Amino acid sequence: METTAYLSLGSNLGNRELHLADAISRLSQCGRVLSVSSMYETEPVDFTEQPWFVNCALVLATSHQPEQLLTKMLGIEKDMGRERTDAKGPRIIDLDLLLYGDVILNYASLTIPHPAMHLRRFVLAPLAEIAPQAQHPVLRKTVLELLEDLPKGQIVRKIEKANDQGPATKGGFKAE
Repeated sequence: METTAYLSLGSNLGNRELHLADAISRLSQCGRVLSVSSMYETEPVDFTEQPWFVNCALVLATSHQPEQLLTKMLGIEKDMGRERTDAKGPRIIDLDLLLYGDVILNYASLTIPHPAMHLRRFVLAPLAEIAPQAQHPVLRKTVLELLEDLPKGQIVRKIEKANDQGPATKGGFKAE
């Protein structure tokens, strides 16, 4: 039986768009990629003295249980060269499990829904593009409602391809 999982992806080192495209390809090992948002350039939060990120969101139909999916995601990060020296510092790739169906978990190693997703424009803007009606099972609000509830702040700019066709995955972008 498959469950719909919602993921956030980010990179702020090297060719950020290429790292995200690579991660998206690797995530197809975890299930069926149903939808991928556009890419967004976003200013860092918490630890702000680092390069800006490129973020996107992904919808995945998976037969993996949440813990198995997280293990696979962490393996992808490791295989792509992520070193977990500073949780909020620069990174080649960052994969976060935001929602997993309507499951609510609170383990030491995994919390679903992601405990800060409702506070992060860089998570909600891409997710609202592809899953605006997905519901936060604790707050009982849609992704779009959560995004609209955020105060002004963090800069999140959609990256448009030069020819403005579909989600950005490689070079040739113009920032909006």
